[in-house]
Amino acid sequence: MKAKDYFHILADLMLSIQATDGNSSVVDLEKGTEQAVQMILDAEASSRKVMITGNGGSATIASHVHADLYKGVGVKSLVFTEQALLTALANDDGYGSVYEGPVRQWSQTGDLLITVSSSGGSENILRAATSAKELGCRVITLTGFKPDNPSRKLGDLNFYVDSSEYGFVETAHAALTHYLTDQARLTVHGEGHQHHESD
Repeated sequence: MKAKDYFHILADLMLSIQATDGNSSVVDLEKGTEQAVQMILDAEASSRKVMITGNGGSATIASHVHADLYKGVGVKSLVFTEQALLTALANDDGYGSVYEGPVRQWSQTGDLLITVSSSGGSENILRAATSAKELGCRVITLTGFKPDNPSRKLGDLNFYVDSSEYGFVETAHAALTHYLTDQARLTVHGEGHQHHESD
């Protein structure tokens, strides 16, 4: 595949990201992103926190979102991928529980959980989202691969990328989360505020 063809496919996928609500009803992408930004802002305004989970490449996206939320938006945020904690939980309780336990430990009613999962079927992601909902948190899911993936049924707001290629899905998720955090930052700090990341 030529580079231009690859980027055309990627652009089309990003422009056709599908948003649905907690009832699986389609939400216009503009309205969906506005709602997602507002959910982040609601957490910031009420001194609640945003938790972000993901595996593999999605874990790096989660960590990047965490940095942008903390440094750019000024919202309390957490990721649960610190190596000692993650490996201890996986070793003692199984990998399926590595996010569920911390979510149950640290979440409060009104917190927001953002899950990033290309397949939308990872057990640890599903258990985290289910636990968060039980504890009164709001949930945003980012998925791909299959339109009927189970994560997509768990969020108050769900974003789906219609591709089964990891590279396309992860890149679209990265772009989407950048957009959400940038919009939240601009709302909180205005156009003149810039944040700089360390390379």
